[in-house]
Amino acid sequence: MITTTKGNMDEALLEKREGQFEDDNESTAWVEYWDGDEMVHRSVHVHLKKPMISTSEIGGFS
Repeated sequence: MITTTKGNMDEALLEKREGQFEDDNESTAWVEYWDGDEMVHRSVHVHLKKPMISTSEIGGFS
């Protein structure tokens, strides 16, 4: 069972689509479940490869 915008649905009734994106800063992967032409669930995982720089670290605050 998967929680969807239409309530809990059996995974076997849905089309599963997966994707990924990667660059120097991040690696992102997602899983989508579709009921016909309507996306009813999406899970996304983002892994940051580098620490983010805040404005306080570059002297943005006095």
